[in-house]
Amino acid sequence: MINIHWTAFPLHPETPQEGRTLEELFAGRPININQVLEQLSQTARQLDLPFGKREMTYNSRLAQELGKFAENEKKGDDFHNAAFRAYFADGQNIGLKSNLVELGDSVGLPEEQVREVLDQRLFKEAVDEDWSRSHQMGVTAVPTFLMNGMSLVGAQPYDKLVDMMENHGVGKRV
Repeated sequence: MINIHWTAFPLHPETPQEGRTLEELFAGRPININQVLEQLSQTARQLDLPFGKREMTYNSRLAQELGKFAENEKKGDDFHNAAFRAYFADGQNIGLKSNLVELGDSVGLPEEQVREVLDQRLFKEAVDEDWSRSHQMGVTAVPTFLMNGMSLVGAQPYDKLVDMMENHGVGKRV
């Protein structure tokens, strides 16, 4: 049996709603932020993913909760793609309800329901369960791809994902 898991969680849940600069986030750690951003930018170009100039990090908790709602409404992929672009390409604060309402609207989610999901935290428990599962599985970075004990961390070239699948007996669908 093949076990494939998907989950998401903010790497830094303590990030305040207004966000933090990358310098604040990595203060006191031997990390060359410009080098890391250039590597991410190169990977994004290779994978044809949108990626802008990042200076801030934001708490994605509410975006994840809205993402769960979008999945229930069969608009999960559209929402997650819009949220990815907003955060990584456009530098938007996806922790702000106003930005999330706009993202929801952009993929056809009813504004009244989006506001209810965010105000009443209707998907908080579902995201808590995702976080718990991630912690139990040892996930420390996103994205992480797990299959039968093997993992790939970070954005990966398509060929590496195919290799992972093939190494576990998963063939191409026709």
